[in-house]
Amino acid sequence: MVGVRMPFENPPDEIIRDLLSRPMRIAVVGCSPDPRRASHRVAQLLIEKGHDVVPVNPDVGEVLGRPSYPSLRAVPEKIDMVDVFRRSEHVAAIVDEAIEVGAKVVWTQLGVGDETAAAKAREAGLTVVMDRCPAIEYRRLF
Repeated sequence: MVGVRMPFENPPDEIIRDLLSRPMRIAVVGCSPDPRRASHRVAQLLIEKGHDVVPVNPDVGEVLGRPSYPSLRAVPEKIDMVDVFRRSEHVAAIVDEAIEVGAKVVWTQLGVGDETAAAKAREAGLTVVMDRCPAIEYRRLF
């Protein structure tokens, strides 16, 4: 039907497994230096799984021994995936930046989502995984 948007559906497990099984440069937006925070623990797990993690947090200079950048635009290397640890109201602006920098995947954490932003990302050719955690998906799929 014209003008009717279907509810968001995540990619099938095969695609999520493929994303997590190949090394990527992953920008973790909202990455905290506090090891008690989920963003820190997930970033550490992604590093352990062979990904090149780039912390994005304007309030800190370094996370997990890696330089932290104030925005996706400030990251000097190409970004493959953007993992979002920010509230849902920030997702649209992050998606705009992800599209601008040429990311191929936008992933939002548990409880985080924006269906309009997800549709925009998909229209721009990005794969979108929403309201999921890579750590949980690793345990579930591998």
